[in-house]
Amino acid sequence: MNKPIAIQGIKGSFHHEVAQHYFNEATDVVECMSFDGAVDSLLNGRTDNIVMALENSIAGSIIPNYALIDNHELKIVGEYYLDIQHNLLVLKGQSIEDVKEVHSHPMALLQCKVFFKDYPHIKLVEAKDTADVAKQIAEGNIKGIAAIASKNAAGLYDLEVLAESIQTIKHNETRFVIVKRNADVEHSETINKASLKFQLDHKRGSLATILNVMSDCKLNLTKIQSLPKIDTPWKYGFFVDVTFDEFKDYDKAKSIMQIMAENFKVLGEYKNARV
Repeated sequence: MNKPIAIQGIKGSFHHEVAQHYFNEATDVVECMSFDGAVDSLLNGRTDNIVMALENSIAGSIIPNYALIDNHELKIVGEYYLDIQHNLLVLKGQSIEDVKEVHSHPMALLQCKVFFKDYPHIKLVEAKDTADVAKQIAEGNIKGIAAIASKNAAGLYDLEVLAESIQTIKHNETRFVIVKRNADVEHSETINKASLKFQLDHKRGSLATILNVMSDCKLNLTKIQSLPKIDTPWKYGFFVDVTFDEFKDYDKAKSIMQIMAENFKVLGEYKNARV
């Protein structure tokens, strides 16, 4: 029997939408109000998979989630890019003049802040989840408060879409990863992307040397993100994503980098969703 999928947020959230796309429409989910809660559900065996947002094309990387994957020795087994369209949702019959506050996830507020410059009377309030705000408005019949959420949430909780696609940049994508506690990866032709983490000595040219190895082994660097090592000031870990045409090229580069870098980890080997 398959276990449910852990998501951050509730049904109607963007994480729920990704779970439906990546697995199937009928997938059972465990609703978690934080990413820490989602990871806990994986560690205690309640779930086998987490859907986790990792970066957004407007707001950038979600640094704490990199740390969660790293600190708990989790494995990325897949990815999904979702076009994020934010909509302003209210109880039916409400107008923009009726809205006094907008509640939503901090990331959604950040992505839509330009829209609200035209409405200085509206107060922006951070909340834990986009869809959860929509649900609270519907269940509490709350007037004067709007949610920023998906059209799926509007349909699920019977709310009116007051304004569509209110994010600052209309082409707004979030990269989600599928995370497991353990992953037995078959080195097949379908694998053409890897997520890695390593630390380097704080000396001139150390990062350049690693990047040269990637280039020489025909790896395409698609992402690099630094994260400070908390117990050692001014020393950093690097999270990188690479794609490749031949697994043997990646395997060669990995062997060399394991020798050259400290704390080298393979966070995931999987199929590039963009191919």
